Amino acid sequence: MTITQGDQAPGEPTDARNSGGRRRRFLPRRARTPNPRYPAMVVSGLLAVGLGVTAATLPVPYVVESPGPTFNTLGNDNGKPVISVSGRDTFPAKGNLDLTTVYVDGGPNGPISIFEAFEAWLDQSKAVYPEELIFPTGVTKEQSQQESAVAMATSQENATAAALKELDIPFEQKLQVAGLSQSSASQGKLQTGDIFTSVNGRPVTSLAVVQAELAAGKGKPATVVVDRNGTAVTETITPAQTPAGKFILGVLLQYKFKFPFDVKISLDKVGGPSAGMMFALGIVDTVTPGDLTGGKHIAGTGTITPDGAVGAIGGIGQKMYGARAGGATMFLAPAANCDEVVGHIPAGLQVVKVENLAEAREAVQTAGSGGDTSRLPVCTNN
Repeated sequence: MTITQGDQAPGEPTDARNSGGRRRRFLPRRARTPNPRYPAMVVSGLLAVGLGVTAATLPVPYVVESPGPTFNTLGNDNGKPVISVSGRDTFPAKGNLDLTTVYVDGGPNGPISIFEAFEAWLDQSKAVYPEELIFPTGVTKEQSQQESAVAMATSQENATAAALKELDIPFEQKLQVAGLSQSSASQGKLQTGDIFTSVNGRPVTSLAVVQAELAAGKGKPATVVVDRNGTAVTETITPAQTPAGKFILGVLLQYKFKFPFDVKISLDKVGGPSAGMMFALGIVDTVTPGDLTGGKHIAGTGTITPDGAVGAIGGIGQKMYGARAGGATMFLAPAANCDEVVGHIPAGLQVVKVENLAEAREAVQTAGSGGDTSRLPVCTNN
């Protein structure tokens, strides 16, 4: 539609005749004297436009998260299976168990302009955050990528452990000291490479055991036995208390696993820990007969511990939009992210709340078998 100012037809002369029908006489107008303020006004206008353009392109300390691609853990990436297993029978699976990703612009990944931040703010599928909420101050792109790669590798090992535990397949699991924090309560007593054997006489099978014993002791000295290069070493350590009230030994711990078969996960240019739950589901489906999804298109996100607990992640709003755009009709979301799920679910996507791998597996089986998915747990307003 073309909108014209006023209701005068184009080309129609104005006041061509007076009311008596006689043609008016128009005297030639006196030549106008140039206003000396006009050049200054033009220059000021151009300067304002220039400043506006410059301001729009200046970097701002914000980060924009937007929906990224999805990857089917039961499929291939760059011609290779995302999940491949050797040393055990595998079973081809149909359907999709998609892991979801988020594009992150800004921070160490390169600056964004105020125009880009404002544009993203208007897009309901994107999110804008102050840079310091997403990245530590001073972190470089290389450091961020390295941390992301380490987190991805850890999530893959945790996913394998969680899947095997869900299937009651035995494997060896140890908890090793990876380092000590500053002012550690274990300084001079524990060393990098020590493997936890017991705490207060209780065998250490997971981090949860250590945490439970320290919490039960309420700050009392704990008897810690570690394996140091094949020699049992016993130390008495008084744990420190954090501002949150937790008791800690001040050590960085990592799991060391020995699995009965090899699981390899191949996925290029994707980092972080948030794919853990979907990796675990993919492994479960790969090494068990039948088709877990029943051919359905299911996506999800969530960290995973070796015990199968599903943890919170970032960018869940963008991941739900990415999942729907990728064709998913069901999305598995960590219970800890429910406050970010409610009110932000894209049309056509059913979101199921899960707290552990067993619940996630049950949800997929229900959908895959044609069961009533309306009874599955959902996120609600508290």
